[in-house]
Amino acid sequence: MNLKFVVNDYVLVWNILFQASISERVQALKQKIWLNYKKQYNDTFQDNALILRDPKNFIPDDDTIYNIVMENDSYLRIKKNTEKFRVELLKTWDEYKKVAIPCLKDILRVDIKPYHVLIVDSKLDVVDKTLPKGRKVNTIVWGRHYDDATKTLVELIYEIVRKEMKNYQEDYKEIVQAVIELAILNEFHTRISKTSHYLTGDPSLKYLKRQIYPYWLMYLGATKEEMLNYMMRDKIAFDIDKYTFEKQLKKVNLCTFIDFCIKNQKYIVKINELEII
Repeated sequence: MNLKFVVNDYVLVWNILFQASISERVQALKQKIWLNYKKQYNDTFQDNALILRDPKNFIPDDDTIYNIVMENDSYLRIKKNTEKFRVELLKTWDEYKKVAIPCLKDILRVDIKPYHVLIVDSKLDVVDKTLPKGRKVNTIVWGRHYDDATKTLVELIYEIVRKEMKNYQEDYKEIVQAVIELAILNEFHTRISKTSHYLTGDPSLKYLKRQIYPYWLMYLGATKEEMLNYMMRDKIAFDIDKYTFEKQLKKVNLCTFIDFCIKNQKYIVKINELEII
């Protein structure tokens, strides 16, 4: 996986128009456009999927609304802030990518093609993982900021992986989601920050994740002797002797591991037997 950070005018304008207003001036601009160009405003709403199919070459059928916004002083300030945000993200990625790329390859064991991260103002607090009809495109709209730069990077990659696996094993979404959290929010974040993050994530998934955890360690290639160190690191305990050691898991990729969890879920999900340090 590699990431390219881009500011695209059409993506930025669309999100300014159709996400929550980030200032009174922006709200006033949107109301003015709505009062004078209702049809064009409504038509522009339909552009999002078209833009995301090919942002670089997108040309609107009617650019009236886009031109009005782009010529406004508020937009110029927003774009300046967005460019600054893009530079911050790029610096973070440049700092971590030598560690992050091989780490992700080791954890996921599947190839993810380079992604275009379409940056919008962080005040919008938006993540758009729209899957346009037609050819698959490796784009994600990102407008979310965390005080910890490492967490920002982890959350971005987490959303990319979620998008990549959006339609995988749809009948077992909780298991898919739990494994993705284990992979990115927990193990990946732990490796690049050198501090365990295994007790973070969606609270509704914590028991499922803890039940999968022993098999997850097998997937990571931990020996029985090494599992104790992992348990101490992550503050999750289990009786190793109660589990069949699945040696083959260290050789499969993330999707196959998910399939294993689904196939064996009646043996894996035994919440009452779990003990937390």
